[in-house]
Amino acid sequence: MSNHYDAFEFSPVPPPGPDAVPPEPFRGIYGMPAFLTIPTGDLTASVDFWTRGLGFFELFSIPGELVHLRRWAFQDVLLVSGSPAEQTPAMSVSFACVLNQLDALADACRALRPTSVDGPVDTPWTTRDVAVITPENVRVVLTAAKPFDPDSEEARNLAAMGITPPGVGDDNEVHA
Repeated sequence: MSNHYDAFEFSPVPPPGPDAVPPEPFRGIYGMPAFLTIPTGDLTASVDFWTRGLGFFELFSIPGELVHLRRWAFQDVLLVSGSPAEQTPAMSVSFACVLNQLDALADACRALRPTSVDGPVDTPWTTRDVAVITPENVRVVLTAAKPFDPDSEEARNLAAMGITPPGVGDDNEVHA
């Protein structure tokens, strides 16, 4: 029995493909299952980078103290006044995108901070990623799923771990 199932019915992330369309920015209020809190010494510059570069929008703010940013549903970031990290941390945070967004987001970030972007890079787990270092020294990875190719090396690697795509001899339907 597999513990993996097709959960796109409640995820804002669209199924991967060359024609995948990103969801509209989500402006509703919900109990956030997870979020980032990032200290910054310059709220204005940080908000500018996150909105114009990374494609977030300002949901609300407490002037001079906090800005709540969001992209898609469940992609929430709280920028707060404080001292940012001196160096980029070893860990990073990833936000889902669709393939046709990556180049524009990378270009926007490069226009704001020319040395802030690394990639795009194709990964062994069937994504294309762009890594961005923000003004607060946070490593943000914009990650887009590539269309699944059942004949690819990635598919064989996933199958070897017991992960099969929906509808290929598994029990995904019992979890839906």
